[in-house]
Amino acid sequence: MSGIDYKRRQLLVAGGLTLAASLVPGVALASPYKAGSTRKISLTNIHTREELESEYFDGTYYLKEELQKINHICRDFRRNEVANMDRRLFDAITNIQAGLGHKGQVRIISGYRSPATNKALQKNGGVATKSYHMKGQAIDFNLEGVSLSRIRNAALELRLGGVGYYPQSGFVHIDTGPVRRW
Repeated sequence: MSGIDYKRRQLLVAGGLTLAASLVPGVALASPYKAGSTRKISLTNIHTREELESEYFDGTYYLKEELQKINHICRDFRRNEVANMDRRLFDAITNIQAGLGHKGQVRIISGYRSPATNKALQKNGGVATKSYHMKGQAIDFNLEGVSLSRIRNAALELRLGGVGYYPQSGFVHIDTGPVRRW
């Protein structure tokens, strides 16, 4: 077999494995967590005062029912619209909490935002036109009893996506877009 055919075969195998992995969305393929470990999160939405304790990952699979509960608490409360949130956000938050030794609640300031809500908030300034919040790929939060600068630094270490620091508003923004900071 020639070198070109071998390289082509390797490329096809890699493509097939990537396709197969994308067809199994409930399985965690790459993770900073110990194999078989569960993931739990305690959330409160500061606007609705709703609280949720959830084990959303059982060590092998993401639990659809629990993710739906998390999506609900992260909804656009202004329009009561729910969207699927990127579960990597919750993995990032639990990772941040573990790194900081935080066992308290995650206080959600903003999760999903409908395009209508995003447009309305733009009038006050500081809201992106093409916000990742509208895709369910961003969350603004803080951790009770932990300084925002520590949360920001822990989020930056993850290199997951965007990290915004808003000390005057009392939250850190993380998203699953390109890695950047502000």
